[in-house]
This record gives sequence, C-alpha cells and structure tokens, in this order.
Amino acid sequence: MRKNYVAVLDIRSSEITSVVGERGVNNTFIIKSKYTCSYDGYAEGELLDVESFVSAVSEMVRNTIGSASGIKTFYVGVPGEFLKLVNTDNVLSFHSAKKIHRSDLQTLCRMCTPPEEDKWRTIRHSCLYYVLSDKRKVIDPLGAVSDSLHGKFCFIKCANVFIDCLMRAFRKFGEIQNINLIPTNFAEAMYLVEPENRDECAVLFDLGYISSTYSIICGNGLLFSESFSVGIGHVVFYLMSELDIPYEVASTFLSTVNLNAKEKLSSVEECIYEGKTYSFSTVTLRDKIREGLDGICETIEECRESFTGKNIDGKPLLITGEGVKTIRGAIDHISGRLVKGVEVTAPKVPYYDQPGFSSLFSLLDMALKDAAK
Repeated sequence: MRKNYVAVLDIRSSEITSVVGERGVNNTFIIKSKYTCSYDGYAEGELLDVESFVSAVSEMVRNTIGSASGIKTFYVGVPGEFLKLVNTDNVLSFHSAKKIHRSDLQTLCRMCTPPEEDKWRTIRHSCLYYVLSDKRKVIDPLGAVSDSLHGKFCFIKCANVFIDCLMRAFRKFGEIQNINLIPTNFAEAMYLVEPENRDECAVLFDLGYISSTYSIICGNGLLFSESFSVGIGHVVFYLMSELDIPYEVASTFLSTVNLNAKEKLSSVEECIYEGKTYSFSTVTLRDKIREGLDGICETIEECRESFTGKNIDGKPLLITGEGVKTIRGAIDHISGRLVKGVEVTAPKVPYYDQPGFSSLFSLLDMALKDAAK
C-alpha cells in the first residue's frame, strides 16, 4: 500500500465503516475504498452481541485488505461508551527563568501521568494548555522564557474488554501488524472545532443511533466527556411502544414527519407495511416524536450540570452525528427545549459534508496526522 494511505475503522452504535484514504488538496481527502455494515451495536458500556461485533469488524477488515494491497496498520476509532477521561495538572518549577525545551514538556507530562488501571489502558493523551509564570496561557510554550510551567492534561483510557473483543477480530489477519486506537470523541473535537473556538471552551454533542456523546473541549484536549445510551433510535422505539407499531413503520414516520410544518389538524400520515396500513394524525406523531427528543434533551442537560468547571452556559451546542438529519425540525426543537443556540457541524469535505460522516473523517484526519509523524 502506498505510504500516504491509511486504513481506518469507524465503530458507531449501529454500524461499522472502514475506509482507505489519503490527504487531498486543501486539507481534503481522497477515498480509495469505503465499506459499511450493520451490527447489533453497544449500550451501557457493553457490546450487545460480541459475536456480531467480531463478525462485522472481520468483514470490514477483509474487504479493506482486498481493496488495497500492503495494508499493515489499522487505525480504529474507540466509541465514547468504552472510554474514560482523566484530567490532571501539575507545575514544573525551575531555579530561574529559562527557555522552555521539549524535554521540559516531556518531564511535565510524566509528572501528570495518572497510574495505570487493571481494566483500562491509556490510548491517547494531550495537554489542553500551558500557563507560564507571568500567567499567560499558551498552547505551545516551546521557546518561551519562564521560571515555571503549569500544564493541564487529559488522558483518555480505553476499556480492556473492548480491546480484547477487537483483537479477536484482528487475529484472523496475520498481515495486520499494528492496531492504533484513537478516541472518537477526541478526534471529533480536534477536527470539527476550530482552534480559536477551542481556546475558551466549546461544547460538542454527537447524536448517534443507540449511543451519544457529550464533550467539553478546551485548547488541545477534553475537559469533560460523557457517553450515554440514548440516541435517535430511542425515539423510534418510543414511537413503537407508544403507538404499538413495528420498527419499520416507526422509522418511516420518523423520517416523514416535519416538526416545523404547519399542517391542518386533520392531516394524517400513513405507512403500508407487510400489507397492513398504519394511519395516525400528524399532530399525534409530532407530539410523540417531540416527547422522544425531550428525553435526549434531558440527558444533555444532566451532562451540563455534571460539569463543574468553567461556565459554559453562553456557549452554543455544536451538534453532529447520524441522528442529526433523521428528523426534520429536530435541531429547532432541541434548541428551544434547551433554551440554547444549537449549531450543526460536519466535515468540510465535498460530497461528505454531512454530520453523519463526522466521526469517520475526524478519525481519518487524525490517522493521517499520526502516520505523518
């Protein structure tokens, strides 16, 4: 495989996607191959069916290897459900003012490194920001003169149980020599949010199908991140239980109802499935869908209240993920329910500029940067 290509696996809560890609002009991407398959997903920090997961990963790896020769390394995105964020900080003091060198950054990082845990493995770390002795906050202190260096770090750990299941799938492919794990929440934070917006904190919400992730970003890292097993699929299941209808019918209604439309009170939505007609008033469907979305909003609010750091009330909620475009009018409803500005964010990539591709291209961007090092 050409050295400028990378192979990436994006594991979402309802499907897995693999791509082989390289960097294009103007920071875009060239996709050599792309494969997607469904599987049973995960919830509450556990894979719902390990065999389904192993089979899906194996299928994606097999297809990817067949599409491009010479693949020896895979970059795998780890979902937030299997991650734990640890924030630390410390101060490195010097005898007198001196120029900051790379070795000083490495020493400070070692001072901030949390102890390893039996059930977790650190897969990524970064420094959110540094503070010099004159109280200046900087992202890159190299070359600056100071008699101390304070650093705020984030260490992201992956559950060993997830790694073990992942390795089961990759053991079938002897040609794969390296598996590099990338936290999906971290990759999205660094790719989707511009540096100037990260400097004073940004709030990113990835609305998935079964699982979603709420993150607070600062500088070059994460201050807070929490995943919960609620997503757009739970609105489907809410419709199923409330209206006693099949999954396929609920999914159809979810995609046809517009929460912002102003139909007549007599307006009706119909769906024919397996020879049977399901009919409900548009008002009823709209109300039930809003109730389902309210459950997601309540969880977002709980995450906001769980964060006790900086005041983020004035920050807009940046929202992305495959659930964003599923329900027409959902963003306006979420904004009104939270009484907060909500902005949709997505990759700035031609043909892929949709929030459903955010995790995939965030991982691809980080994998290419890692490979370049």
